[in-house]
Amino acid sequence: MKVVAFARTQQGTGASRRLRNAGQTPGIVYGGADAPQLIALDGNALFHALKKEAFHGSILDLEIDGKTQQVLLRDFQMHAYKQLVLHADFQRVDASKKIHTKVALHFVNAETSPAVKLGGAIVSHVLNELDVECLPAQLPEFITVDLGNLEAGGSVHVNDLTLPAGVTALTHGQNLTIATASVPAGQAAAEAAAAEEKK
Repeated sequence: MKVVAFARTQQGTGASRRLRNAGQTPGIVYGGADAPQLIALDGNALFHALKKEAFHGSILDLEIDGKTQQVLLRDFQMHAYKQLVLHADFQRVDASKKIHTKVALHFVNAETSPAVKLGGAIVSHVLNELDVECLPAQLPEFITVDLGNLEAGGSVHVNDLTLPAGVTALTHGQNLTIATASVPAGQAAAEAAAAEEKK
């Protein structure tokens, strides 16, 4: 994805306010061998780009005054109630150095799992994103979590995932739970009562 920005020289609250009044969003690019650089982006384009999941988890081509560099979106601040992005931070990436970032999890096959089809369970997503480390070129847009074999009362952990080549999950030695399948208490009681009646 490509993002177009312009270098800016003025900083401070007043300068930022003037930028926003002109429909632009102040930002900064940092990291790598170069010094941090103040930038301005089209506020409306940035607002709509932030709605796309890929914008948050992909390497972006940031063009500043005609020169392109690869960056990751690291942070952004939204206005409390207006459709307005107040600030955006981008980090430069080096193609030869591993990056540490979060990747969204996409859950599939929950409705066909034994937990839902046979057990009447409710699947809860414990995590919606995962900390990973990889080279920029290997960064996936998302990681698929297949719930097709999930049994009622069971759960899916990080170690159950099939991660793309070159991608390592950063879990600090913990096998984190990603999703669980629990049977609602009322239903479990009803099933137990039905079982008792059959005896």
